[in-house]
Amino acid sequence: MSSAAKSPKGSPITLTVLSLLHFKPLHPYGMQRLLKQWGKDQVVNVGQRTSLYRAIDRLLGAGLIAVRETERDQQYPERTVYEITDAGREATRSWLLEMLREPRLEFPEFPVALSNLMLLAPDEIERALTDRLTAVRAGQAAQQRSLAETARFGVPRVAMLENEYAVALAAAEGDWLEGLIADLRSGDLTWSAEELIAVAQASEAQAPQ
Repeated sequence: MSSAAKSPKGSPITLTVLSLLHFKPLHPYGMQRLLKQWGKDQVVNVGQRTSLYRAIDRLLGAGLIAVRETERDQQYPERTVYEITDAGREATRSWLLEMLREPRLEFPEFPVALSNLMLLAPDEIERALTDRLTAVRAGQAAQQRSLAETARFGVPRVAMLENEYAVALAAAEGDWLEGLIADLRSGDLTWSAEELIAVAQASEAQAPQ
């Protein structure tokens, strides 16, 4: 069995750490700085440094990275520099290909709220979705600014595709929200409690006993 098969399950943060170490050995602070400079902090949650250190510990324990050296400087605390191992390179390829080819069933909050939307009044829904639309459009603009700023560092497009994807998703969601809000306002989207109760009762009656 290959070392990649024995490795812990890939996650956004562990894959990102391994990817960074493909380019050069780094200490955790250097990883955070590079993540921010390249705009990766928009797609990987490294706001809490503890999550980065936990990922490093998991990779180290699995033999996917190794300690290269400990930097000592009077101006800074000791910094452990890590490098990727051959097993880490193999795991990176395996995780990358799996994440690219296999859509995963995820459970974000917004679809859950949509699935229970009928519990609110139409005017409440319209106000809430209008607020969301404002936030989505603002996020889209922020992502576009991040793309432009990252490009100023000379980062090639292939290293910014996740930002392009985020912009495309925000644009698509914004367009869909605008259509949904328009349907609420025009009355094209409507329902009644009686209708929903009848559907629920019919479904129960048809269920196998």
